[in-house]
Amino acid sequence: MSTAEQQSISGIAVDVDHNPYLGEGNGTVDAIISVAVGSETVADKLPERVEAIIIDCSTSMRSPRDKFDGAKRATKAAVGEMVDGTFFTIIAGSEEAQAVYPEDGQPTRASEATRAAAAHAVDSLQANGGTAIGTWLAHVRRIAEQHPGSLTHAILLTDGKDEHETPEKLGEEIGLSEGEFTCDCRGVGTDWRVEELRAISSALLGTVDIVADPADLADDFAAMMRASMDKSIPELTLRVWTPAGATIAFVKQVAPSVQDLTQRRVDAGRQCGGYPLGAWGHEERDYHLQVEVEPAAAGREKLAARVTVVAGDEVLGEGLVKAMWTTDTALSTRINSRVAHYTGQAELAQAVADGLAARKNGDIATATAKLGRAMELAKESGNEGTAKLLAEVVEVDEHTGTARLRRDVAAADEMALDARSTRTARVGKEG
Repeated sequence: MSTAEQQSISGIAVDVDHNPYLGEGNGTVDAIISVAVGSETVADKLPERVEAIIIDCSTSMRSPRDKFDGAKRATKAAVGEMVDGTFFTIIAGSEEAQAVYPEDGQPTRASEATRAAAAHAVDSLQANGGTAIGTWLAHVRRIAEQHPGSLTHAILLTDGKDEHETPEKLGEEIGLSEGEFTCDCRGVGTDWRVEELRAISSALLGTVDIVADPADLADDFAAMMRASMDKSIPELTLRVWTPAGATIAFVKQVAPSVQDLTQRRVDAGRQCGGYPLGAWGHEERDYHLQVEVEPAAAGREKLAARVTVVAGDEVLGEGLVKAMWTTDTALSTRINSRVAHYTGQAELAQAVADGLAARKNGDIATATAKLGRAMELAKESGNEGTAKLLAEVVEVDEHTGTARLRRDVAAADEMALDARSTRTARVGKEG
């Protein structure tokens, strides 16, 4: 059942910010598409909510002991944030996925009684077994399939690598889960792999982060659950129409984080494709669209793209991306400030990724150059969060601009930089 069949939605704004002027012979159009779901957004029927909390119960969670204790406290904190009536289930993850509460594996509605029963079940958990994260995803997917049209969200916590299944199996389960539910991933400690959890969170339109200290898990889980409870729209889609002869170079989410959506395109009619945006609450997100159109003579104007935000087949907002050719170089060479800003943020994320990869491979020269460039970009764009994380890995001489890798870098600091490198500093509309 499509979202459009379940509810009617209003109160969504779509805004296009770009420089439409192109020089003769140029056909590249860049635009920032801002989508805002306001607090006044009205849905005639709130969707059913399903929450799944997956606790890693592998043997490694026993050491140190506060790791598993922290996971239990975090799970109970998350359950405590659920709105009454929310369906929920708690899952123990090892080399298999086992229902913790309810015991039959069927989600139950949140209430004072079920929260207390869930807390009792969590307290009795024991850590023993391996790690097969794909199996955990498959378990949640089966639950999501039993609740079509619902807002289904999972929190996944692990402390280690996916050792008890092949990478191909994990990749297959991630692919099968795409579009079925969203998933926020957390790694506790420093023995897990950022790239494994990022692959899940990216495909399932969630977040990934490190919680180095188990004592911080409860606050983090509670915050994730509050964010999930704020969602009221199960799925929005960015639909892009382009004229004959035009091609879409890319579609990327650029705020609040960098996420390339280009390969997720689903055909939505002639010269039109849809890009899934996931579940929404009261929030704003920005997208960078680049379109290649056939150049025209000076003085000509054409529509480069029509962008609509839809829920199912219901159009909720629309924006137009125009192209106008001119011989006035003052117009055609002006770079839109938001396009420039977000292009820099994407470059920043890539520089961090390349720098950390080079550091891991022992290529100190490349790592220094890339991470030094990342620090420069972070400071220029006002991305204080990434600049602070970079400062734990690389130091830059304020007078000479020379970058140098720090000798002793805590594993948690390096993983935090890796996990959070795609977060961006948002910039407002030009003018």
